[in-house]
Amino acid sequence: MIAPRRHFKTLAAAALALTMMTQGAMAEKVLKLGTVGRLGMPIGDAIDQALIPTLERVSGGKLKIEPHYRGSLCGEQTCGEQANQGLLALWTSSTANFGSFGTELAIFDLPYIFKSIEDADRISKEWLSDRQCELAAETTGHKCLVVYSSGGFRQLANAQRPVHVPDDMKGIKWRVTKSPIEYTLIKNWGAVPVPYDWTQLYQGLQTGVVSGQYVAVPWKHIAKLHEVAQYFTEIGGAWSGNQLAMDITQYNALTDQEKEWLHVAAQAFGDKVSELDRKWVEDGETAIKASIKEWYEPTEAELAKWREGAIAAWLDAKGTFEPAIAERILMEQGMDDFIAALKEAGAL
Repeated sequence: MIAPRRHFKTLAAAALALTMMTQGAMAEKVLKLGTVGRLGMPIGDAIDQALIPTLERVSGGKLKIEPHYRGSLCGEQTCGEQANQGLLALWTSSTANFGSFGTELAIFDLPYIFKSIEDADRISKEWLSDRQCELAAETTGHKCLVVYSSGGFRQLANAQRPVHVPDDMKGIKWRVTKSPIEYTLIKNWGAVPVPYDWTQLYQGLQTGVVSGQYVAVPWKHIAKLHEVAQYFTEIGGAWSGNQLAMDITQYNALTDQEKEWLHVAAQAFGDKVSELDRKWVEDGETAIKASIKEWYEPTEAELAKWREGAIAAWLDAKGTFEPAIAERILMEQGMDDFIAALKEAGAL
């Protein structure tokens, strides 16, 4: 765990995010929320359809949210920084970008920590999200309220040839993000990892600067990447975790009743975003499968080879997660063989 960070705020700055407005005899608190999500996509729609109305309903209008979508206030990491400065109260980000503040959510980003979207949702909701969020509140300066999916799992796609096992990736230039875990994964699977900007990816695939990518299906569909990379492989592996959090100082300033209202609304948001996200993934898959050359689903024996290539990423991530908790997650999904392989390599 990283050491606790100290956050210095002025009352004037905090008042910008947690404002008081008087309407007659009733005091109303408004929490400013910054997100890169937008209406028309699961995160934005769940904020609009669940988080905001639920909080207003359970609080009787005493606690409200003022949303700012599409990164209009900040990007994912900078939203967290602005929350600590008191410029806003609530913010969303990927679990990976939450890593700028601490490692407590890093366990969600381990490759093959989850077998399916259903397993990820179930384990997160039953205990893992609450547990890791409590730890994060102690060390990161943020009270994580819920962890959820944004796009399901990343899947492989390339423009050159069918890929069924890792050896089939050898020599292909594969676009990666700045994530060390992703870089290690792609390298260990045999491809040539090439850091490449998301906004240029379609053109890069079209011109052959890169030939492969490892992106969640709905985002592939939105960016039309399936038009220029038509060989898909459904290997899963990297779950697209996201989180909703509040600056811890502002959270602690809420009354117990206000905290209860906020948690009820956050739960409603988590349930709604999961529902919308599953449909988003299914719709993206259906549309893509209708227009590409191949969508390959590996056998269990082939999946074991993909998992084997992920072990080095677990070794690189040692120190950012609790081995006993990771083992519990895997055991609850019956992944005994993967546990044995991780232990043999010294990753657990």
